[in-house]
Amino acid sequence: MERKQSNGHSTFADINEVEDEAEQELQQQENKNNNNKRFSGNRGPNRGKQRPFRGFSRQVSLETGFSVLNRESRERDDKKSLPRSGRSFGGFESGGIINGGDGRKGDFSMFRTKSTLSKQKSLLPSIIRERDIENSLRTEDGETKDDSINENVSAGRYFAALRGPELDEVKDNEDILLPKEEQWPFLLRFPIGCFGICLGLSSQAVLWLALAKSPATNFLHITPLINLVVWLFSLVVLVSVSFTYILKCIFYFEAVKREYFHPVRVNFFFAPWVVCMFLAISVPPVFSPNRKYLHPAIWCVFMGPYFFLELKIYGQWLSGGKRRLCKVANPSSHLSVVGNFVGAILASKVGWNEVAKFLWAVGFAHYLVVFVTLYQRLPTSEALPKELHPVYSMFIAAPSAASIAWNTIYGQFDGCSRTCFFIALFLYISLVARINFFTGFKFSVAWWSYTFPMTTASVATIKYAEAVPGYPSRALALTLSFISTVMVCVLFVSTLLHAFVWQTLFPNDLAIAITKKKLTREKKPFKRAYDLKRWTKHALAKKISAEKDFEAEEESRH
Repeated sequence: MERKQSNGHSTFADINEVEDEAEQELQQQENKNNNNKRFSGNRGPNRGKQRPFRGFSRQVSLETGFSVLNRESRERDDKKSLPRSGRSFGGFESGGIINGGDGRKGDFSMFRTKSTLSKQKSLLPSIIRERDIENSLRTEDGETKDDSINENVSAGRYFAALRGPELDEVKDNEDILLPKEEQWPFLLRFPIGCFGICLGLSSQAVLWLALAKSPATNFLHITPLINLVVWLFSLVVLVSVSFTYILKCIFYFEAVKREYFHPVRVNFFFAPWVVCMFLAISVPPVFSPNRKYLHPAIWCVFMGPYFFLELKIYGQWLSGGKRRLCKVANPSSHLSVVGNFVGAILASKVGWNEVAKFLWAVGFAHYLVVFVTLYQRLPTSEALPKELHPVYSMFIAAPSAASIAWNTIYGQFDGCSRTCFFIALFLYISLVARINFFTGFKFSVAWWSYTFPMTTASVATIKYAEAVPGYPSRALALTLSFISTVMVCVLFVSTLLHAFVWQTLFPNDLAIAITKKKLTREKKPFKRAYDLKRWTKHALAKKISAEKDFEAEEESRH
């Protein structure tokens, strides 16, 4: 029997014995059905072969042993953690092995459009590459961490992995599929949010047409030429942005799918059709001087795609699942609602008042649902980051558009129209009172989200000034119109500077390159702390027991 000695000044304990017993207990808990359990009580000559090598001697002080264990644990954790550079999926070698080294370019083909013919021609290389990816993502237990690169990413995953004004920044503990340092192709860096620029400019065309034709602003003598210039410029910008994004759909359709499943960006797929309806509503008098109504085909072409898309989105909200409204609701969700009111205005312009009333009812019902969901913040909803506050101005857009639509349909700014207007006015004042939410952010295309709701509120104020003439209403209309126009001018100049001077308008779109699942297993630091406490407890118990035995032997000798 091995003899353990201790005196009054000794603070040493056999850490290896305690460690063997702790490892045996943990293994018995994790593998209950495993019949081949190791016996930690061996004291034979092969005992050391069953234990992993430790970087300290058999007998050490408790403090020294714990410090070494902590250092080795940190080294193992560092080796398991993924690099934040995105090189874990940065590219592939010729043999299909994932590039984990430096100096190799990323494989952007994973986001290219996959055709049936190309899949058939490259079937074998694709199988080999997918097998290599799957093998590289397997854990020690044989589980796959990420099933497929191009599979649909859940809405909750976007909230968990991203942050920023439009959920476009990757969190520090997340990895991406493409290299972060390398500049990606332009089409991959061109987001759907660029249609926000078109929204801001086209709404300005509506504003300047209202200023030129409204009796409440006749004293300003505003020429319709401003409306013509803004309308033509908005049309050029819309064509340019649409053409660029169509190219992205052709060459990088997988990236477009990632944007469609993004809980914030999916709402901007409504934006092109809203812009087209804005341009149809604000068409300059030069192009239609004597026409009272627009052609109904215009409404069918612009509102048709919007209606089918909202059937898809509203169906997801209604049917539940991972994309139910309480999970994905955010201020940008108002874009999927405000188009109903704009479509109602356009339907009234083409002479379809019943269709306009139907769209107004649908839009108002879903606006109430979205508004209440965002206002009360259900416990089941995903937590929105603080940086999402700038697009809270979207709250103003829907009630303002509803007020204008009701006035257009019924021809008078009555109680319902005024109620919607007053709701929008209160929300406008509440946002202005908390102006600190809109400061401290770096410039991005998402800033154009300010202009569209503010311009819509300005047009609604002009309609209110027509129904309630007076200096206060006129002053309010001019003030809001001036603020929205100045905001558009400032953002337009900033956009030009970032696009052509500083060339920082389109950084790498990291939001589309997140993985389907988190590639690092969740760490459980409490487990190691628990083990150390148990080791200490056992070590001290053995030390006390050894001291008692030693004292008993000394007394028996005497």
